[in-house]
Amino acid sequence: MKTRWNSSNYGNDLKITLRDAESCSHAGQCDEDVKILMDKPYIKKQLKNINPEQLKKELNEFGAWDEDALNNHEDNLMRWIWISDGDIVEGK
Repeated sequence: MKTRWNSSNYGNDLKITLRDAESCSHAGQCDEDVKILMDKPYIKKQLKNINPEQLKKELNEFGAWDEDALNNHEDNLMRWIWISDGDIVEGK
């Protein structure tokens, strides 16, 4: 299946299939779907390469989380997957 890129300002690029992006971009809570996606080998491999400070900068620009919230890298990865999925789905 063809993969698509998210939009990133700080090198937090991810390649995600449209099907996987759609699974995490829907009305209601997406946390469990995001966790499932994060366990897929092709996503895990990409997440290992994301710099925590660069991701924190990226998410800070959204203005949705305070400094304390952005200090948790695992939560930031979940946030970034969710945002990236929405970006990919909107761009299809």
